[in-house]
Amino acid sequence: MTSLRHNGAETGGPRDAYLDAARACILDLGWRRTTLTEVARRAGVSRMTIYRTWSDMRQLLADLMTREWTEVVVAAETDDGSARPAAEKPVVERLVDTLVRTVKVLRGNELFVRIVELDPELILPYLLDRRGRSQQLILELVEQALRDAQASGDVRAGDPAAMARGLVLSAHGFVLSAHTMVDDDVSEEALEAEMRVVLTRTLQP
Repeated sequence: MTSLRHNGAETGGPRDAYLDAARACILDLGWRRTTLTEVARRAGVSRMTIYRTWSDMRQLLADLMTREWTEVVVAAETDDGSARPAAEKPVVERLVDTLVRTVKVLRGNELFVRIVELDPELILPYLLDRRGRSQQLILELVEQALRDAQASGDVRAGDPAAMARGLVLSAHGFVLSAHTMVDDDVSEEALEAEMRVVLTRTLQP
């Protein structure tokens, strides 16, 4: 898919250091116990320096989550664990590989895991009320990838915007609920294989 590298994933500078401090706070203390004052202390700056950038923790969290999930997608795009070169794979297989890796990387992301464990209500607005910035970025990437693949005849016809949203909605379930479906009868690997089947058959002409 088109890279996110130049679409909000850049790092460096004081603001990024403040987000690093906030990330460390949330990993150590959880969201409820993290304050802008604690973020400032860990970042080694004054409280007003942080307040000039974010008026409250929710604004800071929104920026942190956008950065974090963008980096997840970048990692999924660049880390192809397959010994087979991506260029040799059919277009649908490449798309499915990227989507599956994104789900796996997100499920293993330590910040995501910490939020789900301690403060799952932080995720609910992005599932029930509205799309977040990182979700919108991902949708735009998937939609453009589908348009390109449709133009070459590798992906079935259909509204690429609606198709992209359907794919992201499917991924939500595998990200958030896959663990509830793993037991002695069905392994995580078996579910991943099923996810590949679902995505592949959704996209094939």
